[in-house]
Amino acid sequence: MYTTVNEQGILNNYAPETKVYCAEYPAVWEQQRYAMQGAIAIVFVSLLIWTTFAVS
Repeated sequence: MYTTVNEQGILNNYAPETKVYCAEYPAVWEQQRYAMQGAIAIVFVSLLIWTTFAVS
């Protein structure tokens, strides 16, 4: 941890900085998985909306 002291004797603690890295483009199987998760989310939300209309 990086610590400094100012003129008044007050300590300032700084969190350690994490390493910066570049994101990689997702693989084909990851893209398919994201598409499947999106489709499931759309079905789930639409079922919730239809349920609220049916109940009200």
